[in-house]
Amino acid sequence: MEQRRENYEPPTQSGIGQVFDSVFLLALVYTALFIPLVLGLTGSGTTTVLPEEITWASLEQNEVMQTQWEQLGYTPETAAELIGTRFDYAIDPLMLILTGLVILGYFVFLVKVSDKEYRQVIREKFNS
Repeated sequence: MEQRRENYEPPTQSGIGQVFDSVFLLALVYTALFIPLVLGLTGSGTTTVLPEEITWASLEQNEVMQTQWEQLGYTPETAAELIGTRFDYAIDPLMLILTGLVILGYFVFLVKVSDKEYRQVIREKFNS
């Protein structure tokens, strides 16, 4: 049995279609990055811990750090809040699991669609 071989030519897309696809994907990425900000899902914020007596030593600043702060116009009192403010890196386990499930779901979807398209190309090429 002799197989008929032809050069596969994928469907072509116009320049306008390519521009539309690029802009659409850019909009999707922007939206995916912006939605957590709008919904307030970007973290727990910050915590501020200040010592009872505010000095450079109590703020754990060495002489070099102290000199740099003073060159910027800060005193121990004015720099205390900046130094004592820390990001809160608490992780919400439920949101972590939800994020993992969304990513896993996306990859399962991607593999399924890719498999379908791959099989379609094989059918077109080999006519089976």
